Amino acid sequence: MKVLLLSAYDAVSHRYWRQGLVAQFPQWNWTELVLPARHFSWRVRGNSLSWGLGQQDLLNRHYDLVVATSMTDLSTLRGLVPRLASIPTLVYFHENQFAYPLSDQRTHSAVELQMLNLYTALAADRVLFNSHYNRTSFLDGVSALLTRLPDHVPAGVRERLEVHSSVLAVPLVEEPGPACVPDWGGEAGALRLVWAARWEYDKGPDRLLAVLRRLEQRGRPYRLCIMGERFRRVPEAFDTIARDFGHRLAQFGFAECREQYLGWLASAQFFLSTSLHEFQGVAALEAVQQGCVPLLPNRLAYPELVPSRYLYTGNPGDIDAEAEAVVERLLQLAQEKAGAPDVSALGWGAMADAYRDQLEGIAGRG
Repeated sequence: MKVLLLSAYDAVSHRYWRQGLVAQFPQWNWTELVLPARHFSWRVRGNSLSWGLGQQDLLNRHYDLVVATSMTDLSTLRGLVPRLASIPTLVYFHENQFAYPLSDQRTHSAVELQMLNLYTALAADRVLFNSHYNRTSFLDGVSALLTRLPDHVPAGVRERLEVHSSVLAVPLVEEPGPACVPDWGGEAGALRLVWAARWEYDKGPDRLLAVLRRLEQRGRPYRLCIMGERFRRVPEAFDTIARDFGHRLAQFGFAECREQYLGWLASAQFFLSTSLHEFQGVAALEAVQQGCVPLLPNRLAYPELVPSRYLYTGNPGDIDAEAEAVVERLLQLAQEKAGAPDVSALGWGAMADAYRDQLEGIAGRG
């Protein structure tokens, strides 16, 4: 089978899924087109132009199946390259723009981004979401948007999307244990915590800062590893953490290599998320896979991932109350000497057949 794989905004989590998918089915002939995860507004609106006019020879080849991420402007791309319109197409939603907490800079473009998501989903033969939270928030968002539009809104849009969509998580790559064991430093018995996410406002760095302040008040010794992608604009909370909590930091910044990243996870006790935006939580699952005890808010996709004992009571409207809930659950899990939950059902070994069925099923419609 010849498959064209389009990743229009190839962020870390998108690349993780893409590379895992290709590696899992080496018997298929893959052609991959990717665009770097930068210049967000241009990338999501301009990928059809970049590819439709810049890669016409490649796009006009014979394929049995097109697999595209939801960042792909599929409807416009099919218009620019009509041959693509006749090829069975599956779109994978890592996230959706209806449930994304918009910054002030992006609020004005929210409707346009949401319409792009909607057109791409409607142009596909099959749509997969990485979590039930992602699918439900997308469908609810579509319904809410359509009720706000002034006229000529067709009936049955949500129903059509429901019929053509389902949930299939990003599988975990089964990797060997890391050879590298980092030095955490600090006093004996200190808790070892990892926080790993994009260094952006929607991942809750201000909430992380509040948690650290609360931990200091409790007097419980701890060491902290902060990792993740850093962009040109970094929330001020990170500067404050570096200045005020340097004595607690074992690592502060992007891991130099995959082995180092896994080494921090494998040697940590807890993985903490303070996120306000998470459609699956691959970083949290990777940490659990390496033996970390997860400490996650009871919102977004997290309740789908782990039992309730690993969830703290989130409070988006009160950062201090949420920080107290984090510390209480952390200390409780530490006292109980809780172990990591089993996430083997989310590995490629357990999920490969479901992916094969979806992709071959769509290709068979051609």
